[in-house]
Order: sequence, then structure tokens, then C-alpha cells
Amino acid sequence: MKKSIFFPLLALLIACNNNTSQPPQTQEVNNIKIGILEKADPALDSIIAPGTQAEIISEGYDWSEGPVWVESQKMLLFSDVPRDTIFKWTEGKRKEVYLTPSGYTDTVKRGGEMGSNGLTLDREGRLVLCQCGNRQIARMDAPIDKPEPKYVSLANSYKGKKFNSPNDVVFNSKGEIFFTDPPYGLEKQMDDPKKEMPYQGVFKVKTNGEVILVTDTLTRPNGIAFLPGEKTLIIANSDPAKPNWYAFDVGDNDQFTHPRIFHSAAGYDKSLKGLPDGMKIDKNGNVFAAGPGGIWIFNKDGKLLGKYRVPDATSNCALSGDEKTLFITNDMYILRLKMRQ
Repeated sequence: MKKSIFFPLLALLIACNNNTSQPPQTQEVNNIKIGILEKADPALDSIIAPGTQAEIISEGYDWSEGPVWVESQKMLLFSDVPRDTIFKWTEGKRKEVYLTPSGYTDTVKRGGEMGSNGLTLDREGRLVLCQCGNRQIARMDAPIDKPEPKYVSLANSYKGKKFNSPNDVVFNSKGEIFFTDPPYGLEKQMDDPKKEMPYQGVFKVKTNGEVILVTDTLTRPNGIAFLPGEKTLIIANSDPAKPNWYAFDVGDNDQFTHPRIFHSAAGYDKSLKGLPDGMKIDKNGNVFAAGPGGIWIFNKDGKLLGKYRVPDATSNCALSGDEKTLFITNDMYILRLKMRQ
């Protein structure tokens, strides 16, 4: 079905099913179908069954981000960045507040996107957060099943200068942290007087706490993930002038070489919402990346296999433990795409 027909009908469908007698922050939906799968290569069929459609499993968020599936608890955690809150979704209880404040713990009032953004788990299964307001990578100092807003800073500066606002984060198998640091969490972003770094960096935090600069060449580094084997690091750049996913070779002794475009969204339809953003990569090297118009799916060589198109901007996604389900943070919605049986 053509986009010009599909999306207005979809908007009407959602509008008719919303319970408008409740305030937006408490609305929930009853698994309304949303989006459409576009195949660019036959290889997509083995990843997502033809005809598969996502469902809205939760709604009412200001800007949903940073999802992580916690297999031990069978729960999805995700940030609502402007509301400085992490929510929890489970099949039985649906939406619950999990943790607040999640990204800003100072007593000085401020605006902007101050909450947590990207979330992940360390090797011990503890929650690690990109805290936009606190401008650091932090670990929640509480068990995953008994959350408390207590945090241990893992990294907050580089060569004496505070980070901008850490955005997305990933661990390697050694327990080292890699994260991106665009300006989105600063109240005035690039023009914020509190911005201390002249660039938007990508950083590595070694297990001894030492911070290494991976690159300062990207204009808006955002999503970050490793291909299997951890020899290639993929970084999304959420700049409309350079809407690309970049690849870097990862060598020994903190060497990051051969920077190149993994895939480019240059020339995309500007009416589509979203830019290259968060991503996840499965064990076969298939990349599920938030981009213009929805989720873009690449193989390990950067070849486009297809897209899952949705009307509103996607920010990130998370894979279930068996990698058969993709959870998508889609602006005010959380989507679940059961890709195959």
C-alpha cells in the first residue's frame, strides 16, 4: 500500500482506538497494528517473516528511547528522556514506572532533555545508563529487580572537560564501555554555555576507568554497536546533512582505523520523520537501525535488506533474548515486532 494512503488511514485507526477520557500519560492501547514491512532483498525473509506487522504495546510518552530487554526479568526497560524517567514493560503488568529521576539528580532546576537515554546491562547484569542531565555514564547502585535512583559514576569527563550529554552505550566482551556524546541533552545544545568540548566525541572507558577518545570527526554521533567479533564498531550520525552510519575497524592498543560509511541515508525523503539513531545487531550481524521513516535492516556488509516503516520517528530498538522479537521506541509509542516463530 502506498505511503500516502497508508499513513493517513493508520492515523485515523489509532485516533479511533485511543481512550480520550484519560490523560495521555496514562493511556494504554490494545495491541493496535502499525507500520508496514518493505523488502529490498530476498534475504530479509529469513529475518522477518513476510507480512509481519508490529503492534503498539504501550503509549503516552514524550520521547521514548534507549530500550534494553532484561531476559532474567522478562521485562523491557526504556527511557522517557524529557520526563527523566525509566519505564518498565512486562507482558502481565504492561507499563510501570521503574526509576525516577533517571538522568538528572542535581537540585538546580533546568529544562531540556535531562533524563536517561541509552540503557544497557554490564556483565553482572547491572543497569548502566547514559545520563543526559548529569552528563555521565553511570551504573544504578541497586539490584535490577529493586531499582533505586542511586548512581555510581563510571565516566563523566575527558582530559578535565565534562562530556556534553552521553547518548548511547555498548559494552564489549572485556567489559569496556563505548559511548557517543552529542549535544542533545544540553539545554541550548551546541550553543549552550556549559558545553566544554569543541566536538561531539565517541569514547571508550577501559576497565580501569581510563577514558579514550575513539573519534571526534562525527558531527552528531548517536547509536553505537559492534558487529559480531567486535572487530568493527558501527556508529550512527544523526545529522540531516550527513545522515550516515559509519564503521571503524577496532584494533589492539586502542586503535580505531579505516573510518568509512557503512551505509548512507543521503537523499532520503525529507517528509519522513527521524534520522540515523539507535541500533542493535544480532548474532548473525544483521543490523536493526533507527533511521528516516522507521527501522532500517542491513546485513553485516552494510547492504540494505529492508525497512520497517512507521509514521512517527523511531529512536532505537532492542532484541529479545532469542532474537525473534524486536522492540521499537517510536516517539510516544512502544512497538513489538514478532519477526518470526
